Amino acid sequence: MIEILYKDAHLVIVNKPSGLLVHRSPIDRHETRFALQEVRDQIGQFVYPVHRLDKPTSGVLVFALDEEAAKVLSLAFRNGNVKKTYIAIVRGYVDTSGKIDHPLKQMLDTQMQKKAGITKEEQDAVTYYWRLATVELPYAVSRYPVARYSLVLLEPMTGRKHQLRRHMKHIFHPIVGDTKHGRGEHNRLFREKFKSHRLLLHATDIVFDHPVTGKRVSVHADMDTEFAALLQTFGWNGIELERKK
Repeated sequence: MIEILYKDAHLVIVNKPSGLLVHRSPIDRHETRFALQEVRDQIGQFVYPVHRLDKPTSGVLVFALDEEAAKVLSLAFRNGNVKKTYIAIVRGYVDTSGKIDHPLKQMLDTQMQKKAGITKEEQDAVTYYWRLATVELPYAVSRYPVARYSLVLLEPMTGRKHQLRRHMKHIFHPIVGDTKHGRGEHNRLFREKFKSHRLLLHATDIVFDHPVTGKRVSVHADMDTEFAALLQTFGWNGIELERKK
């Protein structure tokens, strides 16, 4: 059962597990489980996707329950009128806070597009980040005698595909567990030492105006046990997961 965080006559918001696709995709043809179908079956109503989370990302995921609400919410996401907050564990010690303003070329979704020579121009992409905590581990990685990591809060101002993962790679602090944009030696360390097999990126909060009532909707999603256990291991379980002023 997927955890339902909020539901009314027009919306349902859930806590998507890591490893679950939002809906069918030509990239993962072998997958048989999708959040859209599971939520639909769980609540007994048709649901409309209004945004997406990457398959390995967990956390707050919003569905509409009617076409009009879906239309309004989709536009709000496209226009940047939805505030999304994530936490992640990344390689190295990041700056206390910063802004990543780095355009991203839209990623092609299928091999057919690539073979056809379809190219997509760069799009503006902006992410703000805040360092919440750091840890140094007594494990040699690559040429370094110890391994250092940061717990960061991320707020994307735009919604490009893999934006947070690509932006953190761009500033040389890739997210741990990212098999596409990350570093294999750090991913292996977390698998071997901490039994962590997931992308350490979680959508904690979302805030937006209700598409029908106009009232402010604010929803929080707790981390899964694997992510939460890492915070406890690193002494981060008492850290306030919010911006450090």
